[in-house]
Amino acid sequence: MSAENLPKITPDLLLHAYSVGVFPMSEGGAQDEIFWVDPEQRGIIPLDKFHISHSLAKRMRKGGFSVAVNTDFMGVLEACADRPETWINKEIFNLYMDLHHQGHAHSLEVWADGRLIGGVYGVAIGAAFFGESMFSRQKDGSKIALAYLVERLQTGGFTLFDTQFLTDHLASMGAVEISRNKYHALLDIALNRQADFWRHSLLSASVAGI
Repeated sequence: MSAENLPKITPDLLLHAYSVGVFPMSEGGAQDEIFWVDPEQRGIIPLDKFHISHSLAKRMRKGGFSVAVNTDFMGVLEACADRPETWINKEIFNLYMDLHHQGHAHSLEVWADGRLIGGVYGVAIGAAFFGESMFSRQKDGSKIALAYLVERLQTGGFTLFDTQFLTDHLASMGAVEISRNKYHALLDIALNRQADFWRHSLLSASVAGI
């Protein structure tokens, strides 16, 4: 089937893709073609194994930043795409904006002095959260965002935090790699449960005890 005959990717099709374990990518921001990915080895963060280092906990206790949810989803998406090599092309950008407007895609933002210094965004379905990308404009910006996101997922009853791939950055915070079969088993469980992204507690209390 030629590229022009492929079905147009819609927000509904994208949600269905997540439900069967695949996600979209492109070769670059200037490339039009989108392809589906279902890695043999999948990165996840076991929500009960998330690790905040002593240095990060100290930085978070020091403060000097604020955390918000969905106040600038477009800003987070733009920041994630603003790098020399990106898989977020124009169509993918617009698809996630559509999912955000429909209430499926969320951003967690870290602000300091009126500037967006870090953030992460992803898609929530059932008790699964599919982390898409994160960025940092200041030291530890993305790590702080990830810590607050994990707290929110834990409190909201999520059972799966999909990071797609395993990086050294994620591994240092507890991410692991699992097989495709194991991932799909965890996905099936998560999709048949309900979670609440808007239910959360104050992370500061748990950080203070580290």
